[in-house]
Amino acid sequence: MEDQDLLRYSRHILLEEFGIDGQARVSAGRALVIGAGGLGSPVLLYLAAAGVGRITLVDDDEVDLTNLQRQIAHDTSRVGMAKVESAAEAMRRINPDIRLETHRLRADDALLARLVAEADVVIDCSDNFGTRHAVNRACVAHARPLVAGAAIRFDGQLSVYDTRDPASPCYACLFPPDAHFEETRCAVLGVFAPVVGAIGTLQAGEALKLLAGIAPSLAGNLLMFDGRRTTFDTLRVARDPGCSVCGHRPNAG
Repeated sequence: MEDQDLLRYSRHILLEEFGIDGQARVSAGRALVIGAGGLGSPVLLYLAAAGVGRITLVDDDEVDLTNLQRQIAHDTSRVGMAKVESAAEAMRRINPDIRLETHRLRADDALLARLVAEADVVIDCSDNFGTRHAVNRACVAHARPLVAGAAIRFDGQLSVYDTRDPASPCYACLFPPDAHFEETRCAVLGVFAPVVGAIGTLQAGEALKLLAGIAPSLAGNLLMFDGRRTTFDTLRVARDPGCSVCGHRPNAG
């Protein structure tokens, strides 16, 4: 590790649980981030600041004025720019040494099959169930840990789905693909900006812990955040043996 790196990452290196070995693992790590919006913004900025070796970013949207209340990787001067390029610009300003790969595409099964296989950790910052389930399927298929968050109005939730652990559920164990959940968007119901910041920051923390080899992760727990009361609740969650994605007889597709 170069002297400049030792200086840049010194506050992580000083942590007994992190140290030089942890930083070396982070610097060699490969993170895939799906979404560069409210959740993705703090995730991407913290991963860049921490020196994750290669960060791949997928988002098909462009920066809109209504995004700027919460999507802190973007600014007014970049309205109309592709979010992946806007976020990449912000990340390089923080840390010019990171390697970035951007895809201005929707995260479909074909793209995810390739990108998830190349990643050490996947962070889902998307805003719809279809994408979340596609990301989860790819993570289960390639045995990659998934850090998934969501936020709407004043509420947020977060978990790590790591099916390398036989006891850890996948996303579909908690939210089955054939269940009928009401799709809610912040464009309709609104979202309190610091809630997406809080959940995204916690996603970044879980991803960095996984890369650095710091245990335990949040796997097996669903963390729920109430932004009005500023309270956290945690539920223990278990793998569903009948899950159509990670169960003993998974239903392909």
